Amino acid sequence: MTQRFKAPRGALNRRAFLAGGAAFALTRSGANAQSFPSGPIKIVTSVGAGGSPDVLSRILADSLTRLWGQQVIVINQPGAAGAVAIRAVASTPPDGHTLYMSLATNYIGLPELQANFPIDVVRDFVPIGFVGGHPMVVAASADLGVGTLPELIALAKKRKGELNVAAGNRGSILHLTGEWLRSAAGIDVTLLHYASAPQAITDVLGARVHVMIDAVTSMRGAIDSGKLKPLAVATAQRQPKTPDLPTVAETIPNFEAVGWLALMAPPGTPAPLARRISDDLRKVLAEPALQNRFEELGTHIRPTTPDELTAFIREQQQIWRPVIAETAKKIN
Repeated sequence: MTQRFKAPRGALNRRAFLAGGAAFALTRSGANAQSFPSGPIKIVTSVGAGGSPDVLSRILADSLTRLWGQQVIVINQPGAAGAVAIRAVASTPPDGHTLYMSLATNYIGLPELQANFPIDVVRDFVPIGFVGGHPMVVAASADLGVGTLPELIALAKKRKGELNVAAGNRGSILHLTGEWLRSAAGIDVTLLHYASAPQAITDVLGARVHVMIDAVTSMRGAIDSGKLKPLAVATAQRQPKTPDLPTVAETIPNFEAVGWLALMAPPGTPAPLARRISDDLRKVLAEPALQNRFEELGTHIRPTTPDELTAFIREQQQIWRPVIAETAKKIN
């Protein structure tokens, strides 16, 4: 007769304890999702105040504040291509009350240019959803006297090594766009790095910077005042709102550079809570008032599920890898 195996009593107790613990964790995470939020929420961004991601984050925070009935605060923690902000958010409780407004830089530049950085945002953080994308624009100081990108390239070749280009934080999409432009156009210009757009614009107005690469959102005031002249937008096609503004690709084939924002939660955030926040994010992104404000700032909205966001990030990493490989040679 076959004898049925009996587990020791201690093993049964451990199994019962683990099963009970798992059930408790699932119940607790579900309860957290239902009771969220229970206090103020912080959205941490890795750029300084006044930059495009900061402006967009504050617009989103206002809408989420109204939806949740709790104050949503934007915290600026710039530095090291996002590493400072990432470390700060990674150490917070995974209860949804601290979220990270991640940038393309965090997925594209940081893993390649800081290979020893211990945190991988895709691997370690919990995806919430895509927030918005904004194309990079190449703009020149009005005092430079150029009206088109080909004219800028011709001047840069004539004044070899003399022109300064403001190109965001080192390792950022702005920086990588500048590196790509410098290489593809065959020009010798100096890329200067700034923690925030207002700092760069101050130097443009002071004639210390000749060219600026950034989103229209960040340069709107200087453009409207006539201090900066947009030369080209780095999208595949001209934009409906600015049909007279050429694309960089019309001068440099296949050139396309778009910055984007995605909301992430700290490592260990329970799946039910992440889904709840993701659903609420898509809800506010569907608001006509928010969509109009984003559109006015040149930002397109692309609501996604967490899985769709992860797939998009992987695609972007592949697109930028060749540019990053060339940039890394210059930095390292």
